[in-house]
Amino acid sequence: MASVPQRSPFRYAGGKTWFVPTFRTWVASLKEKPQILIEPFAGGGIISLTALFENLVDRVIMVELDEEVAAVWETILNGETDWLAHRILTFTMTRENIEEELQKMPSSKKERAFQTTLKNRTLHGGILAEGSRFARYGERGKGISSRWYPKTLTQRLMNINHIASRIDFRCDDGLNVMLEFADRKNVIYFIDPPYTAGGKNAGRRLYKYHQIDHEHLFRICSSLSGDFLMTYSDTKEVQEMADQHQFQVRSILMKNTHHATIRELVIGRDLLWLDTDACLQQS
Repeated sequence: MASVPQRSPFRYAGGKTWFVPTFRTWVASLKEKPQILIEPFAGGGIISLTALFENLVDRVIMVELDEEVAAVWETILNGETDWLAHRILTFTMTRENIEEELQKMPSSKKERAFQTTLKNRTLHGGILAEGSRFARYGERGKGISSRWYPKTLTQRLMNINHIASRIDFRCDDGLNVMLEFADRKNVIYFIDPPYTAGGKNAGRRLYKYHQIDHEHLFRICSSLSGDFLMTYSDTKEVQEMADQHQFQVRSILMKNTHHATIRELVIGRDLLWLDTDACLQQS
């Protein structure tokens, strides 16, 4: 993780910061530099941000269906970065102030973006789904304010603002956007869907929009002219879908938010570039 700059304004449950080194290796293995990266389940957007800041692609299309998450990205990318940064810097972090702020009906998209940022930084694990509760102990026992870093957050916003012209953000169904670009050879896709295949519950617990037709997603991937990389929970059902579409599958180590080491699946057309990774085990 030390080699991965923290560029996202979100603490994102199920985020892919840990996967960034592998993503870099994948892009470096491609014969030509891709023009566009599409991230159909963008969430915190760490993969898209890394791709732009490190000039791995020319531009990105970030897609996110959650209206709260989308409000943050749209506020940053539509010229309201200074406003959001000011609200973050001037907010006095107390439990009472948080509750008062979150009881308000947002009067604009930028107000919704601030409320989302506030929730993301104070709810347990940054989880925005219904039923999430405030962090009780927080980082190093600092309680509800332990993940509230106003200066760090505003600097990340300003950094993203510098590359905003290279980001096309869409509050949309990611599968529809994939189909829109399916015939483009100069487009690549990083696909990290909610983990609900095979009866897994993580996606249901973490995300508002967790329902997805996984078989349809695999069919779309088969139709893409550009290359793609998918990450998935390690289930029999996912393995079977990959086999059905003749995709290659590898198992890779990752650490979850509780610092437990588990394995996830990486799926693509050709994963030979990944076989030299020391933490990888061929499935």
